[in-house]
Amino acid sequence: MNYILASASPRRRELLALAGIPFEVRASHVEERIDPAWSAAEAARNLAAQKAADVAAGFPGACVIGADTVVEIAGRLLGKPLDAADAARMLRLLSGREHRVVTGVCLRLGQAERAFAQETLVRFYPLSEAEIEAYVRTGEPMDKAGAYGIQGRGALLVEGVTGDYFNVVGLPVARLARELHAFVKGCRA
Repeated sequence: MNYILASASPRRRELLALAGIPFEVRASHVEERIDPAWSAAEAARNLAAQKAADVAAGFPGACVIGADTVVEIAGRLLGKPLDAADAARMLRLLSGREHRVVTGVCLRLGQAERAFAQETLVRFYPLSEAEIEAYVRTGEPMDKAGAYGIQGRGALLVEGVTGDYFNVVGLPVARLARELHAFVKGCRA
């Protein structure tokens, strides 16, 4: 079986490699659009499905893995920040509070599809304006949902995690391995 990761994320590449699954990378070029009526899980699953479908169109015999991560706090979905001011705004929202990180994964092989969402709770320490500004200046928040990377300097903002840490990084690798096994087995049956 050929596996394709429909993501340019270096973090997702590293995590999928941890699972021992041989794969190629083919980044999706779909424009990410979130319907305001979607829940965090629906948004993450639907975005992952859009990416998987985009890449699968060019590789009908391969199993394509699409993924997307969103952050939800008090009913508001946070994607990647638009600019430094938007990153600072998001970090102020997360400061001293608990939020949900939801990663959606979609597996696609031909017309067969299986999608799921994994949720992890993350609590931030209260952040001063100086801490927020210093972190934004690192540039790290700019390509990450919720404007932080838990695997980088963003770790200094996090008071605690309940659930799958790797889900916060961008791919719930243990669940993915199990779902992928069941999906491929079902497709071959």
